[in-house]
Amino acid sequence: MNDINTLHLRQSSSTPPPAVIPYYQEIGNECALFELAYRNQLPLLIKGPTGCGKTRFVAHMAARLARPLITVACHDDLTAADLVGRHLIGDGDTVWSDGPLTRAVRQGGICYLDEVVEARKDTTVILHPLTDDRRILPIERNNEELCAPAEFMLVVSYNPGYQNLLKNLKPSTRQRFIAIQFDYPTEETEIAIIMQETGIDRALAHRLVQIAGQFRRLHQHDLDEAASTRLLVYAAQLIVAGCEPMLACQAALVQPLSDDANTIAALNEVLSLHFAATKNR
Repeated sequence: MNDINTLHLRQSSSTPPPAVIPYYQEIGNECALFELAYRNQLPLLIKGPTGCGKTRFVAHMAARLARPLITVACHDDLTAADLVGRHLIGDGDTVWSDGPLTRAVRQGGICYLDEVVEARKDTTVILHPLTDDRRILPIERNNEELCAPAEFMLVVSYNPGYQNLLKNLKPSTRQRFIAIQFDYPTEETEIAIIMQETGIDRALAHRLVQIAGQFRRLHQHDLDEAASTRLLVYAAQLIVAGCEPMLACQAALVQPLSDDANTIAALNEVLSLHFAATKNR
């Protein structure tokens, strides 16, 4: 990550601050910048590839700041009512049910919209009053206007690699956020993350990171997405559980990256050459 100076609502979850802060390996000054944004009531946009640690980072910071975290996985069917709330009919009566964004405002929590570009543009427009100096959430259907408390924070994320003419943030939305650019960690940092997350030994963690490096160099040519740190953790978990390393890498690093037979064969060839070279040392 660049250094910075010191569903249908398918998934919406609200979690209180955990007793143990989730592990996160800081790369630059992103933690300090997040805290500064929180203290100064600034909305935050996190950009970065799949599986590079964006969601873990938000969970880590919510725990550090002792704020409840409400996470929404955005998708193209997400409506403004899904975020804000709607009237529901039950037991012969009509009652109002807050959506996740409204709950976060009322609780003074952190609302995290994951892959926000997947949501429709007419949905993300409702974020505008919350992301400027007004910090309000108008609830037209309930004739209510919520003022966000100082503890409320809005965080959104997306993968720039998926952007196209149909899926991107409107300039009027982007320029309401401060932003942090994430990337995959350096080799040593990624080794440390894999060891911490899985308990795998350093030699195997190093081998996995080297394989990922080779796969990532193929990203611009044959792969839609690079091998993520998340997939490396999956591979390490399989190995620690007793899976043969070559098979673990095929299951966690090769098959999830492509359905193309030629690409899969090329990735398997990289694995074969790498493991053969390792055995001959």
